[in-house]
Amino acid sequence: MSKAQTVALPPQSRIERYGLEAVPQELRQTRWYEYSIIQVAFSVNAGNFLVPALAVIQGGLSFFAAFISTLFGATLAFLFVSYLSLPGAERGIPSQFAIRSIIGIKGSRYISSPIRTLTSLYWFSVQTIGGTLVIQFILERTFKLSLPFYIIAMLLAIIMSGLALVGFDAVKRATKYFMPWLILGQLVMIYLLITNGMSVDPPVKVEVGSDLPIMGFFASLAFVQYVSGVSSSSDVTRYAVTSRQGFWGLFVGNALGFILTAFFGAYTASLTGNLNPFIASSEMTNSGLLTAIILGAAILSMVSINLSNAYTGGFSLLNSFPRLGRVKSSLLFGTAGILLSLSPALVEEAEKYISFIGAFVIPLSAVIITDFLFIKRKKIDIAEVLPSYNSTAFICIGIGIGVYLLLPENLSPGFLAFLFTGVTYFYFLKKSQKQVPY
Repeated sequence: MSKAQTVALPPQSRIERYGLEAVPQELRQTRWYEYSIIQVAFSVNAGNFLVPALAVIQGGLSFFAAFISTLFGATLAFLFVSYLSLPGAERGIPSQFAIRSIIGIKGSRYISSPIRTLTSLYWFSVQTIGGTLVIQFILERTFKLSLPFYIIAMLLAIIMSGLALVGFDAVKRATKYFMPWLILGQLVMIYLLITNGMSVDPPVKVEVGSDLPIMGFFASLAFVQYVSGVSSSSDVTRYAVTSRQGFWGLFVGNALGFILTAFFGAYTASLTGNLNPFIASSEMTNSGLLTAIILGAAILSMVSINLSNAYTGGFSLLNSFPRLGRVKSSLLFGTAGILLSLSPALVEEAEKYISFIGAFVIPLSAVIITDFLFIKRKKIDIAEVLPSYNSTAFICIGIGIGVYLLLPENLSPGFLAFLFTGVTYFYFLKKSQKQVPY
């Protein structure tokens, strides 16, 4: 399939069936503030707390240093993510279909899409595992109810996979309904952390510092985590009223959401040495009501972000295997997500896994961003697509992977490998005095 086509959705269907074809103009009704609500709802969750918390616990940074460094890395990534949402908003097509015009049809299907699918699977699993640990802890502590980890994780993963199957409408509606409870839960957590946090004895001795190389590394890690969104942001904005509203909706929502995420992750870690603010704050109260509010917020935040992970991951899988159709690709992604969610090691060794994923995500993202912003100047023509691979792009991606793996942590490999790959790609194109074929 090399061209986007508009296919009418049967009015009786409650499951989204738009795959690689363009969403009709009459269905593009989502405004910037709705996207902002969606992104804020996605942000504050157990998986996203990891990098700011690790900056304190493993990096030895102060709360302020961890907050500022991770916010910088994430915000830079969000800017690029918003730019790569433009093809979706302008043409109604998903990200991996748009990326065909940059790295070629086969390059997108067999390299870019599998990387995006695996990234979405990893974060789906991490979020599910984090949410499961919160539920398991609170059930045991408050209600003296002990349930096996795998039962809770499997049930959660099945529910979230099913909701994502419904499509974007489920994502949009769910986040609107969840938002009041999420805000209430965050207010309760802030109250408990501020009033009781200083009296909590940290289970882990946290050293305080503001070492610039360490700040750079965790800023780089945050950048790695979120810049992968350049290969999925159009999946969501294909329902935007205009490209401008899609761009600013994503950027504002992502930035505001991460401010809250970085605050909770770094502040809780600096006070208690705990990676999970939901668990840490629930330990600070004996109130059944406050504990229930925190538990509800933890569950809803996990469901919100995993609706996005499963939704975009399904599209990446669909781009690799178009004959599956959106429904079957979503079901297959959900099945894989359920199985991976049964392995807590994905959270326990998060820094290692995020860094490994970054070795592939960073060079690929650098090529996509450089080509879209500086070669195509934010315009793509999906009617003219390179049928196989953009060889220049993949040579540069290979070089970028090597650079990322060779750089020591104190040199912020995420940032340097991204910059090096992007500059190298741009240089090769200019030297050959021709642009990559559309």
